[in-house]
Amino acid sequence: MKKAILLGALLLGAVSFPSFSQTKTSHADTRKIEVAGFSEMEIVPDEIYFNISLREYFEDEKNQKNKVGISTLEKQLIQAVTAAGFPKEALSLSGIGGFQNYIDNKKKPASFLESKQYELKVDKGDKLDAVLAKVDSRGINFANVARVDHSKKEEFKKQVKVAALKDAKEKAGYLVKALDEDLGQVLEIRELDESVYYPQPMMMKARAFTQAEAADAVPDSDVQYQKIKISYRMQAAFEIQ
Repeated sequence: MKKAILLGALLLGAVSFPSFSQTKTSHADTRKIEVAGFSEMEIVPDEIYFNISLREYFEDEKNQKNKVGISTLEKQLIQAVTAAGFPKEALSLSGIGGFQNYIDNKKKPASFLESKQYELKVDKGDKLDAVLAKVDSRGINFANVARVDHSKKEEFKKQVKVAALKDAKEKAGYLVKALDEDLGQVLEIRELDESVYYPQPMMMKARAFTQAEAADAVPDSDVQYQKIKISYRMQAAFEIQ
């Protein structure tokens, strides 16, 4: 009985082995080249989001008199935004807060000063100085770039990805040509790496503007904001004819 079982196993192996050998030979007959292509694009952001924080203050800080309220500062900001050519909808309220104001070394709070945070969406940041110049600088707590983006970012991603794939094909073509061979059909495409770099947010300290600057004398900056970098790495396998 044991001999019969052993003989059956040997016969099964003899039948299976040629089939495996045939598959391996089939793959070996397909000559191919695998290469990676790369492409990168830099784009100037057309969506810049600024955080602007306003807070109440006293014109006579020592005696805690003549408080400039948050509504006055908010009105100045809204007027400055529209005067700079931005739609009113570009400015939105993002937070409300406040703090206790103390006099000297006394532990009891003398008053409560309210603060508000806003987000301003613009297509470029060259007019921000002009906006801030029309708001009393003592009422500006801080202003900073929160984030940037581009309205056509997804479209640019596709363009970069296609360019990376074309780079892979071009590379495979001249490598195969160097061996006096011809490039055949594509066998496989893989996305290896995606990278989208956004400029780091920057803090802008409020500064005191002169009367001339407050009277629309602040020039627009001609310095471009840092660019967004989009890059892709694509791998492709081609048949060698």
